[in-house]
Amino acid sequence: MKVDVLLGLQWGDEGKGKVVDVLTPKYDVVARFQGGPNAGHTLEFEGQKYVLRSIPSGIFQGDKVNIIGNGVVLDPALFKAEAESLEASGHALKDRLHISKKAHLILPTHRLLDAAYEAAKGDAKVGTTGKGIGPTYTDKVSRNGVRVGDILDHFEQKYTAAKARHEQILKSLNYEYDLTELEKTWLEGIEYLKQFHLVDSEHEINNLLKDEKSILCEGAQGTMLDVDFGSYPFVTSSNTVCAGACTGLGVAPNRIGEVYGIFKAYCTRVGAGPFPTELFDETGDKMCTIGHEFGSVTGRKRRCGWIDLVALKYSVMINGVTKLIMMKSDVLDTFETIKACVAYKVNGEEVDYFPYDITEGVEPVYVELPGWGIDMTTMQSEDEFPEEFNAYLTFLEEQLDVQIKIVSVGPDRDQTIERYTEE
Repeated sequence: MKVDVLLGLQWGDEGKGKVVDVLTPKYDVVARFQGGPNAGHTLEFEGQKYVLRSIPSGIFQGDKVNIIGNGVVLDPALFKAEAESLEASGHALKDRLHISKKAHLILPTHRLLDAAYEAAKGDAKVGTTGKGIGPTYTDKVSRNGVRVGDILDHFEQKYTAAKARHEQILKSLNYEYDLTELEKTWLEGIEYLKQFHLVDSEHEINNLLKDEKSILCEGAQGTMLDVDFGSYPFVTSSNTVCAGACTGLGVAPNRIGEVYGIFKAYCTRVGAGPFPTELFDETGDKMCTIGHEFGSVTGRKRRCGWIDLVALKYSVMINGVTKLIMMKSDVLDTFETIKACVAYKVNGEEVDYFPYDITEGVEPVYVELPGWGIDMTTMQSEDEFPEEFNAYLTFLEEQLDVQIKIVSVGPDRDQTIERYTEE
């Protein structure tokens, strides 16, 4: 058996939560491999809307095993609030959700450090969500982190040492704070965490593979936010690409099967950082309004623009994408003309590859395609797709050299159309 990987190909917010929920009936296990509570996956079904931050999106599928892998950073306070909310809505978690002992804990002081570092940067802010993700991964890499497994052994000693070190840094930054309430809810979260299955997830996942169980690995955020391959330094602190499933779960590279790459029919970005196809006009505002482009966790308005095929080709290459999934097609239903960026002009020279730096001097080169002008939200099969929309799909497939297997025409679980079903 091999694991399949599902991840975002743009700057996050592609709609991964919905797709995982649609795909999970085919899998026995869903495992999250990186990121933290800064990433929100929104799912809508049966008239209800759910936002998952740390818990894998397969949690709504009956008896599926859900695993939070070692590559994830976990805030016990936010985890407790999220889990209790799900349990209150009738979704039992404790028997089905397993958490890696090697996952790193976001401490209350990590959140303070996040805010202090951003404040110190002034106009050079990265646009962090302030959830303590960056400082937690920094501690992980510098070998100063506190892990989930540590709550079972000499925890108070390890926590106190990490807290003292952080407070020294905060003092050097002249950052004023009150830790009392943050720490209180965090420690309550630690006690709550002890009620779950804390596991050696790398052994569990490989044993599940031996037992012929099918596994879907769920990524958070998007490829263009990857710490190595994204638009650095305006990136997240983890590897959001397919290789992150190997390091974030303990899966060998030769155990990777299908790689599902998710993208929107247009493009969005939250926070600071370069965005070559960003629109600052009525068209961009229209995309934002129709697409309800506001962060599911932060509430921040997303920047909108036309699809960027230069960046998308790069993402397909980096991840080894085998199947594409296009989200929010319906948002473009009323546009007379659809644009797609097929190259960049970098300082006057046209290039069709993703360059080292896209911060300045990058101008998108567009091709234009006719819009379809039809409401697609009620469509049930690709046979109903208008000719112009099929032309857009064909154009994208030719550009990206990968089939678009699934098309989403609305936020609900049922508004999902599979293509190439004869396979």
